[in-house]
Amino acid sequence: MSEYTLPTKIAAMNQASILFCLLGALLAPIRVLLAFIVLFLLWPFAWLQVAGLTEEQLQEPITGWRKTVCHSGVLGLSRLLFFLLGFLRIRVRGERASRLQAPVLVAAPHSTFFDPIVLLPCDLPKVVSRAENLSVPVIGALLRFNQAILVSRHDPASRRRVVEEVRRRATSGGKWPQVLFFPEGTCSNKKALLKFKPELFQTPCLISSYLHVLTSAWGVGVEMGLGAFIAGVPVQPVLIRYPNSLDTTSWAWRGPGVLKVLWLTASQPCSVVDVEFLPVYHPSPEESRDPTLYANNVQRVMAQALGIPATECEFVGSLPVIVVGRLKVALEPQLWELGKVLRKAGLSPGRVDTGAEPGRSRMISQEEFARQLQLSDPQTVAGAFSYFQQDAKGLVDFRDVALALAALDGGRNLEELTRLAFELFAEEQAEGPGRLLYKDGFSTILHLLLGSPRPAATTLHAELCQEGPCQGLSLGQFQDFSLHDPLHGKLFSAYLRPSQKPHASPTGSPPALANGSVQAPKQKGD
Repeated sequence: MSEYTLPTKIAAMNQASILFCLLGALLAPIRVLLAFIVLFLLWPFAWLQVAGLTEEQLQEPITGWRKTVCHSGVLGLSRLLFFLLGFLRIRVRGERASRLQAPVLVAAPHSTFFDPIVLLPCDLPKVVSRAENLSVPVIGALLRFNQAILVSRHDPASRRRVVEEVRRRATSGGKWPQVLFFPEGTCSNKKALLKFKPELFQTPCLISSYLHVLTSAWGVGVEMGLGAFIAGVPVQPVLIRYPNSLDTTSWAWRGPGVLKVLWLTASQPCSVVDVEFLPVYHPSPEESRDPTLYANNVQRVMAQALGIPATECEFVGSLPVIVVGRLKVALEPQLWELGKVLRKAGLSPGRVDTGAEPGRSRMISQEEFARQLQLSDPQTVAGAFSYFQQDAKGLVDFRDVALALAALDGGRNLEELTRLAFELFAEEQAEGPGRLLYKDGFSTILHLLLGSPRPAATTLHAELCQEGPCQGLSLGQFQDFSLHDPLHGKLFSAYLRPSQKPHASPTGSPPALANGSVQAPKQKGD
């Protein structure tokens, strides 16, 4: 009996795979084409709602026939768009609070560009978007329809004005519709909740769903948003689940690309979404004064309801980082990725004579970088060069290259490597003999070696300098921190001198091998 069980199961799986491929070849292109058509049908309704209104009039919520006709049209066509993409059922649990009860909605886990489907049972709440998206055909009209809060990436004062506008709408006493945020700020694999960001972060909306799903080829970025907790008003947590037998929707770090996720999901006969409204969370006086505390407590409530952990992991740019002691570090330092690129090109870092001058920067172009490392393949050169921070002219500091190559070489022990790092980036004191490592050099070293975001490293440098009279670190102080600190010393050791056996690292980062190659975690995305 058992002799026939396994072959029978394999044959059944093969038949299912063939059927899925055939079904996808028929369903996916038809669904995506129809979704494009619906997207462009949204434009007349979006345009009609704001046609003839001045900028002053748009500073107040739109009412009357414009609101009734256009809002209903956009809501109905939006539901049709997701229906065409395969989301035949949206199951709603709990009761959505009114705008008076909860001016702000926070949704999690954020795992895919399909998550903005949650706006449909939320009656299209307001969003925050980049001002640059106003110039995108159709998308700009939808943003004006939504009366989105606009932020400019190029104007620092714009972010302050957006914070004030978010607070003004959230405290309007129900005058404005609710505002929806995804406080994780990026997509995860739904296995845990990323750290909620109380202030500036990336957040998708129904508009960005159109951008990602249907207009990703235009190169329009994800909208910018502001944290849901800065106003200190009550929020309603909203949970999103995809209880489908096959997970085709997850779009996360190290996961499948947007086109693959779109194709697989559109190939499914039916996709189901569960949207659950939790009770309104009323902040305490302490939480109202401290947005970070408020965000952390709401994160724990939502994680408990989902039955998953609430983590300290967050994304800085495109890099996932976690908190270790007083420092934020990358889950997988980009230094490892640089090593992969160089080894694939047949380059041994130990054979490169960098000749970097201690304490003096020497800016080099991509062409000089290629000559110095003896790299000829343009793709390899571009990939390796992009690892280093570039100035306004597109040049990098050769000291950065020298330190990265020394760390990848493995020929120095940790004491020698940290001494080299200090010598490269320490500066002469304005008064007194000797050299000190100031915040810029310190943050550069930690960014290169550990993938630590520069603002986090700068904060740590200030804390370390409080223990002494100077605003810089001596060689002894820097090595005490990097080699002998009970927590951070282990961190440097695990990231820079990995053994064949995984370290019991506090970061939970994937183990690396003695030759420096990374044993990547077997995950769909984090």
